[in-house]
Amino acid sequence: MQRLKTTFLLALLTVLMVAMGQALGGRSGMMMAFVLALGMNFFSYWFSDKIVLSMYGAQEIGPQDHPMFYNLVRNLAARAGLPMPKVYIIPSDSPNAFATGRNPEHAAVAATEGILRILSPEELEGVMAHELAHVQNRDILIGTIAATFAGAISMIGNMLQWGAMFGGGRDDEEGGGIGGLVGSLAMAIIAPIAAMLIQMAVSRSREYLADATGAEICGRPLALAAALRKLHMASHQLPMQEARPATAHMFIVNPLTGGGVMALFSTHPPMEERIARLEQMAVRR
Repeated sequence: MQRLKTTFLLALLTVLMVAMGQALGGRSGMMMAFVLALGMNFFSYWFSDKIVLSMYGAQEIGPQDHPMFYNLVRNLAARAGLPMPKVYIIPSDSPNAFATGRNPEHAAVAATEGILRILSPEELEGVMAHELAHVQNRDILIGTIAATFAGAISMIGNMLQWGAMFGGGRDDEEGGGIGGLVGSLAMAIIAPIAAMLIQMAVSRSREYLADATGAEICGRPLALAAALRKLHMASHQLPMQEARPATAHMFIVNPLTGGGVMALFSTHPPMEERIARLEQMAVRR
């Protein structure tokens, strides 16, 4: 179901970008913005693991550095049929974890010192299974595709705004004039916001899928549910001060807080819903 939802949302981004290209006045502007966004996100996709690990001061470990954690990840990777990822520990008291890497052969998983302290071995296993599920489901690639389309739409929106300011656009016979100007400005403002909302929805959909896949990998849906409950509470009591909005979607729980209308722009689903779905999985087993 979540895979179908992701496909639908990516299709919506495609349709939105085509509509923006038409509003810009042709395919050339649309293709220029798409190529620029593709280049930016290709760089991010290819080097994101090194960038984000460096950003959070993550230290790579081996089996001799933290035997319990390293062996836990190795056993889960074998159970999931994945190559052994690189394993990192982040020097932060805020409990959290993430996965990165452009494909399963170049994957890395990272956990904070805080999460290693507060979770039981079973709960930690559930969390790392969730992260390996992101690797298995190719979520870094999917997130990059969504970001490419959203970035292109934002660039086209900027082009439309500059074109309107300097009198660009189509003539009256092609739908220009005041009406066309207002329409172009409205699309320039609304479309990038809509694209960002769709991108966030893609991220939330992949979190649900990673929860379900991770529960299957570790075989303990309730352990993952218990871990999420602990992490949700602890992340509010001890927020990650060094967290950045650009990388918030990577973590198992959102290191940034926000509710109400801001929930629409959240990269993570409501925690209560995630826990409820895992509990339902346990009942069905």
